[in-house]
Formats: sequence, structure tokens, C-alpha cells
Amino acid sequence: MTTTTASLSPHGLAPSFVNLGAFVLLLLLIIISISVGVADFSWAKLFDSTDDSLQLFFVSRLPRTLALILTGASMAIAGMMMQVVLKNRFVEPSMVGATQSAVLGILLTSLYMPTLPMLGKMSVATVMAFVGMMIFMQLIKRLPPTDFLMIPLVGIVFGGIIDSLTLFLAYQTETVQMLSVWRFGDFSSVLAGRYETLWLVGILSVMAYVMADRLTIIGLGDGIAKNLGVNKNAVMWLAIAMVAMISAVVVITVGAISFVGLVVPNIISRLVGDRLRVSLPAVALLGSSCVLLCDIIGRVIRYPFEIPVYVVFGVLGSALFLWLLSRAK
Repeated sequence: MTTTTASLSPHGLAPSFVNLGAFVLLLLLIIISISVGVADFSWAKLFDSTDDSLQLFFVSRLPRTLALILTGASMAIAGMMMQVVLKNRFVEPSMVGATQSAVLGILLTSLYMPTLPMLGKMSVATVMAFVGMMIFMQLIKRLPPTDFLMIPLVGIVFGGIIDSLTLFLAYQTETVQMLSVWRFGDFSSVLAGRYETLWLVGILSVMAYVMADRLTIIGLGDGIAKNLGVNKNAVMWLAIAMVAMISAVVVITVGAISFVGLVVPNIISRLVGDRLRVSLPAVALLGSSCVLLCDIIGRVIRYPFEIPVYVVFGVLGSALFLWLLSRAK
């Protein structure tokens, strides 16, 4: 496995074939996601005025499915952007302190600025996520560039420290139960009117696709970026700011979900290569499909109770992460 984004050639499969397969899988999972749930829902009675299926569709099932799609796509794209910026395949927002710092920012605003509107809390969480990533990047400057496995390990320790500080503050202020809403990703409470902020991460994902070629170039190295006239620092800071905002919006809306930004980009890179203009659509589609699949598993494995998405993806993501670490270069 390569540890940088230097390779631009496909790895065996045509990108159009991968995109088509990911799209078909996503459509199938959307239908299943809308159909599964405790409340009775029937596609045949969707437009029957005597049945509640239409109301259930617009109030609960469709918003939840859209929230899952937007979350999965944006977190996968954020992970890909972090891997390009840091030139390391084993990082994602929760491994560079972004997610943990966003949770800390939301907790601080809830404790000391409770009247702050949602946009204000989101701004504070974004700033905290940005600061957390800056501290992490300063820490890894001392690491040898060839020891690529040390970077995610340092990130896990760094994120654990921030998480411990957040949990300590929550214990001191008796807000542990409130903190769990943001630390653990769960879509069971998503309804119409409670997920619309996630459309912002959809816009940021489109912006990432627009700047895909520049991200690919800075992933090739500082010298190549300079020769091609790409401002490496400007692109890098913009990418970090976008990742911080994506992390903050997802955390404040549905909670933190780990490993999406780690597993999905690695799978797509093995299939279609590292050119982001080609791979980002597949990353978004597969990220959405993975989160949808984990949500469906969580809803049916202990029906009618639900297992949160972060638990299901945490188990599967941990196993895949260990598999990636054990693979040969």
C-alpha cells in the first residue's frame, strides 16, 4: 500500500464501473432504509389518504435517509482530504483531533453560552476543530516522515486526551448525559426540521470536488505543486477549514462517527487510484452506502430496538483498520 497520493493510475477497475456499482448499491440501500422501521410503512399505500405512510415518509423515513447519505458522503470526503493534506493513508477527522475538539467546543458553548443560536455553536465548534487539527499538525512535525504508522497513533492518543478533558468537564458540571448526544453518532432522533444543517456539509462536499485537481497536485509533493503554480498553503488551509466545518456540523447534528473517513477512501483508492477528480464521486457514494448499511443493521439486529450507527461502524471500522495496518506496503 502506498502511503501518499502519488499514484494517478487506476488500480484494476474502471472508475465508471465502480461509480455505477456504488450508485446501484446506494439506491438499493435507500429503498431498504426507508422500508425498515418500527412504525408500519407500505410503498403500496404511500398515496393512500386513509394510511399514514405518506406522512411517515416525509416526517421520518426520508429525513433520516437523507441525513445518513449526507453524513456518510461528507465524512468520507473529509477523510480523503485529510489523507491528501497529511500524505498518510491512516488518518481521518477523528484521528487528528477534529471530532473531539468539536465536541469540546459544543460542550463549552452549551455550558457558558447556552443562549447562543445554532449557527453560533456551530461556528465555535468549527473553530475548536480547526485549532485541534493545528495542534496535531504541530505535534507530528517532529516525527520522521518515513514512519507513517506513528501519525495515526499519535492522533489516537491526542484525540483521547481531548476526549478525556471533555468527559472530565462534563462530570464536573453533571452534563455527561448531554455530552453523549454529540460523542456517539445516532440517527434515531432525526426528523424533518432536525437535520437540515447537514445540507451545509453537502455544499462543502461539492466544493471539495471543485478543488479536487488542486488537492491531487499538493498530494504529489511541494515541488510539483510549486512547479504547476498551485498555492500549496492556501489549498491546504482551505481543506483543513472545510474538514473542521464538516466535523463540527456532523457532530452537532447527529453525533460523532469514526472510521468512515478512514476505511472508505482506502477502499476506493485501491479500486480506482488516487486522482481525486475521479475517485471523489465513488468515495461519496460508498461513504453514504456504508453509513446506510450500518444504520440498517443497527435497526434490524435487535428489532424493535436500535443499535446506534457509531457502535456498528465502530466494530466494522476497527476490524478494517487493523486489516489495513497488517497489509503489506
